[in-house]
Order: sequence, then structure tokens, then C-alpha cells
Amino acid sequence: MYTFMKPMKYTPNYLLAFILIFSTTACIGQSINGLFEINSSESKTITTSNAPQHITRTIIQDKNGTLWFATWDGIINYDGDSFKNITREVSLARFFSVLEDSKGNFWFASVGSGVYYYDGKSFQNFTTKDGLADNKVIYIHEDTKNNIWFATKGGLSRYNGNHFQNFTTNQDLMSNEINTILEDKTGNIWIGTKDKASIYIGETFNTLTNNSGIAFTNVRHIIEDKQGTIWIAGNDGFWRYYDSKFTLISEQFTGYIYEDKIGNIWTSSESVTTNGWVLSRYNQASLKSNHPTAIEIKTEKGMLFGISEDSYGNIWVGTLHGVYRYDSKIINLAKYAKDEPAFSTQQSTK
Repeated sequence: MYTFMKPMKYTPNYLLAFILIFSTTACIGQSINGLFEINSSESKTITTSNAPQHITRTIIQDKNGTLWFATWDGIINYDGDSFKNITREVSLARFFSVLEDSKGNFWFASVGSGVYYYDGKSFQNFTTKDGLADNKVIYIHEDTKNNIWFATKGGLSRYNGNHFQNFTTNQDLMSNEINTILEDKTGNIWIGTKDKASIYIGETFNTLTNNSGIAFTNVRHIIEDKQGTIWIAGNDGFWRYYDSKFTLISEQFTGYIYEDKIGNIWTSSESVTTNGWVLSRYNQASLKSNHPTAIEIKTEKGMLFGISEDSYGNIWVGTLHGVYRYDSKIINLAKYAKDEPAFSTQQSTK
């Protein structure tokens, strides 16, 4: 196991509220064709004809404040006024991940068509013919040396701007099906696979195990928060690595982790009480305790995927049928315009 710097305390959090983005056009304060907006102080019209309608796996906000969605409809961005499908004329592939690199260019991971590089004007497609390990790409990460790492179904690929270097089970990877990649503050690369997770230190892969020496399985997502704490999600639940110790936070299968601007940790995971998934927020004040406090923000019959925060503090969540937006400026909870019950906030200490 690797030792990290001890995290510092966080600042207080605030309450958010939810909005579902799901249809064609809407005015703030009204429900039109399935989109419900509750901030009546705004009056502009939002064009949502190109909003995500199907599985939305990853959401990010770029340096200019535009939101990007990797979806099965394509790569879609949202500038605050309208949604635009960037890849519609380029590829009909399903997309799993999107990355803005340190130079402001974009990388799109597709399932079957490799990776697309987009400089804002034109696209370049990288596939196995160019050296990529596999054309099914799940996740993208840039390290501090500006190498771009790709988690694929056929191994781990690293691109230095000129050529690919691939790591597979022949180089001690536990599985060629890679789910997630993280470079920590010390430069080590954490790799979550469908089988066991690894830490790549120098040129060596080390199997990641908990305090009892048991290997983690099917790790879906790994992040490092602002204070240096590592958070791990997967088949084995939701784990924290802090002060050289692993702590199990939740036993539920967890798919995604996100840290917001004030240090709260958000997760999408299987629900304890329903046959579905739940979006939870772990308040920053409790994160270093033995039992961090989780507030269940939204339950969903289907899976929940990627999570991201925009410039206004809204939390966006990918679903099987598009995206939800959780509005920080409204304390009351929004209700989707169709026959769906209002969102609930149930306190949990799991």
C-alpha cells in the first residue's frame, strides 16, 4: 500500500435541488414537454432539442464553462442556451468518456470506433491501426507529463503525442478490461480493471489490496480529492484510503465518484431500499469519520452514471434516459413534469 499526505479539514456545504433535462424546449418557471424549471427569476428560453435522450456515461465542464456529455447519442455540449451534438456528422458510435486536455483540446472515447481527437475545428480518429490497444475505449486520463491514457477492453494505452505504448496482461496487468485510470499527487498511476486493481509505480504494477490483503475486484472508478484522499468504487463497495488505511464506507456496488467545489463527495450506487440506483452526497464535514454521513438525493429505477458540477454549483448526473440537473439555488426539490414522484432526501449513515 502507498502512504498519502494527511488530508486537511473541509469547509461547510450547502443544499442543492434537482432538475431533469429530458426534452425539446422550455422556459424557466414552466413545464414544457417534460422539462421542469423552477427558478422563476430567470426568463431565457433553453433549446433542448439535442439534449441527451439515452445513456449518458460521462459529464465534464470545460475551461470556458461549456458542459460536455459522452452519450450513446454522441458527444453533446451545452453552453447554457442550447445543446449541440458535436459528433453527429462524424460518427454514429456510442461514447463513454470525454476529456479536455491541458491544451484545451478534447478526446472522446467510443465503444468500437476507437478515440476521437477534436481541436475545436476538426477531428482525428485513432484506432488499433494507429497502435491503440483496443477500439472499445471506456475512460481517458491525462497525466502531469501530458501523456494521454486510455482504458480499453484490450488493455491500457498511453499516448505521448507521437505513438502509443500498450500494457496488457503480458505486463502484469490483472485484466485487459480496464475501467478507470488515475494519477495521484505523487505520480503513481492507479488502474481499475474488471478483475483486480493495480498501482503502477515506476515501471511495476502492484496489486491493490485492502488492509486484510484482499484484492479489490471490478473497480469502476478511482479519484483523489483536493486533500489527497483516495476514493475507490466498484463491486466491493465504496472505499476511502486515508492516512495509510483503507475504510469501507458502503457495501453497495458503486459506479462513480465526484468531489464538488466545497469538498462534498458524490456517488452513484445501487440502492439499499429499491431495485435501482441512488445518487448520494457525503457531507465534507464527516468524510474523515468512521461513518461519513450520506444523504440520498435521488433514487432511480435504472442505473446512474457520471456526475459533474457546473460553474453555478449545479450537479449534473447521467442516467439511462439523459441527464438530471440538481439546482443549488433552490431549496425545494423539483418534480419531473410527467407522473414521477418528487425527489426525496433520506438521511443515511451507511
